[in-house]
Amino acid sequence: MDPEVLAAMLPYFGEVFGNPSSRSHSYGWEADEAIQNARESVAELMGASPDEILFTSGATESNNLAIKGAAAALRGKGNHIITVATEHHAVLDPCLSLRKAGYDVTVLPVESDGLLDLNRLQAALTDRTILVSVLWAQNEIGVVQPIEAIARMVRARGVALHTDAVQAIGYLPIDVEACGVDYLSISAHKIYGPKGVGALYCRRGGSTVTLVAQQEGGGQERGLRPGTLNVPGIVGLGVAARKVRKIRSQESVRVRALRDRLAERLIAGLTGIQINGSREHRLPNNLNISFDGVDGEALLSSLREIAVSNGSACGSAARKPSHVLTALGVADRMALASLRFGLGRSTTEAEIELAADHVIEVVTRLRGT
Repeated sequence: MDPEVLAAMLPYFGEVFGNPSSRSHSYGWEADEAIQNARESVAELMGASPDEILFTSGATESNNLAIKGAAAALRGKGNHIITVATEHHAVLDPCLSLRKAGYDVTVLPVESDGLLDLNRLQAALTDRTILVSVLWAQNEIGVVQPIEAIARMVRARGVALHTDAVQAIGYLPIDVEACGVDYLSISAHKIYGPKGVGALYCRRGGSTVTLVAQQEGGGQERGLRPGTLNVPGIVGLGVAARKVRKIRSQESVRVRALRDRLAERLIAGLTGIQINGSREHRLPNNLNISFDGVDGEALLSSLREIAVSNGSACGSAARKPSHVLTALGVADRMALASLRFGLGRSTTEAEIELAADHVIEVVTRLRGT
């Protein structure tokens, strides 16, 4: 967590401990003011209006609320939902749950570079389609989908569009009004805020944009997300959003240069490796590489100097090929021997050199060459 975020949060754990829903005294007013300030900061980060921001426990809840809530609200217009094979399970699982409930769910494949073929999407849209959900930037391979083009296509058919922008929001300029998405999910901890808090953007107005609450028990967040608000966490998300807005463009340039240096070192130092996902349409902080001729479990257990995974952090303990790499057509042996490198604000040039040296040494040793 960013130290500025932590410093801003600390008073709300103790001395400023009012409930923002308590409108009859100054403690509640003070907490409510903090919530509204954070709402404005999150809205400014994505070009939204403050009244279009709902606070949640994170992007998994935001995704569930958007997908299930929109499906329920729009059920009278149709029952067809479209998503993509490389989505995070926080999108795929709610969609598959809706399939069991009687909805028609289409899961589109991707090309070998991880990009969605827009012709496939166009062909999949029907008069019964009510919602399309596409990750803005894929969490394992960093591939950035053409959300603006997808939005134009989907909106022309009167269909709502949801995007999980958890990975994208920290590195890509996002303007929800300009790009045309209807629902957008983020998590605070991906932008150096606290874990356990996030937000859902929900466009106000229009026949395709509406939600049915998935929980009951209070009127908070326009009645769409009941429950006492996590004031310290929301304050932290607001501060994190302000900082991202200030440094996002220059940080993206810096981290991309480090990522490219890491790729260059590994390509120069090893044979039998492949970069997974588009090199051009990719987040600046992501590198996913498969290593031929290496046991994946041995590779991970031997890398003592760096913290990496071979898939999503939510499923990195599972010893099976990543569903994302499988969707790209990567062979199981290569998918299991893949590493996902995630760079960030604290990553230095020296750490890039150390990581490259360490990976080259370990892979060379494991190959016995």
